[in-house]
Amino acid sequence: MATAIPSLDQFLAEDLNYITGNLRTEFGRMAGKRLLITGGAGFLGYYLIQSALHHNRSAAAGERIDITVYDNFVRGTPPWLTALAGDPMLTVERRDMIEPLPADGELGDFQYIIHAAGIASPIYYRKYPLQTIDANINGLRNLLDYCVRQADRGRPVEGILFYSSSEIYGDPAADAIPTPEDYRGNVSCTGPRACYDESKRFGETICVTFARQYGVPVKMARPFNNYGPGLKITDGRVLPDFARDVLNK
Repeated sequence: MATAIPSLDQFLAEDLNYITGNLRTEFGRMAGKRLLITGGAGFLGYYLIQSALHHNRSAAAGERIDITVYDNFVRGTPPWLTALAGDPMLTVERRDMIEPLPADGELGDFQYIIHAAGIASPIYYRKYPLQTIDANINGLRNLLDYCVRQADRGRPVEGILFYSSSEIYGDPAADAIPTPEDYRGNVSCTGPRACYDESKRFGETICVTFARQYGVPVKMARPFNNYGPGLKITDGRVLPDFARDVLNK
């Protein structure tokens, strides 16, 4: 007897139930507060936004998370994000994180920030190397400076997350595979991937410096090859390439 293949919506519902079920404590901390997600139109943004909204659907009015998304939409506005328009807890703004942030009074107070804005596809960061560097360094610095100003104003940011990358390890030597987290990397500073690899590495340096000097509550994550619904099959990384090859037989 043939087994029915779950629909995309069913897959997504299962994922969101799993994510929110395992993040009750974290979402609880953000209840009733403002969350800024930069680069929200990207693949990681897809799950970040959907998960927070999924939490909101079962939360009491005062426990919902107010979500703001910044993206420059250089690769267009994804249909899934357009479909979420009208949700009262979601604000989407076209904003390039390379540019200076608006004045604090206009920006408002955010308690949590996730900096996921950046170009992660090799096809695109080789095409836009300077923009890749600027998003990972200048865009990050803008947000960390905002955190310092907020603390000085008595309205501190409670947490900021920088999406770094597994590419900070570069090409590990044979004796460093599997690669431990404290491996310092084997990265070319002049190769074709350097705009991405080295800007992520320096982004981590900026984060650690702000944490030590100003006490900014910043954390860093190093995603590897993530995949799933929301990832464009034309992305150019290995897993969507495999999927495209399968579909093309």
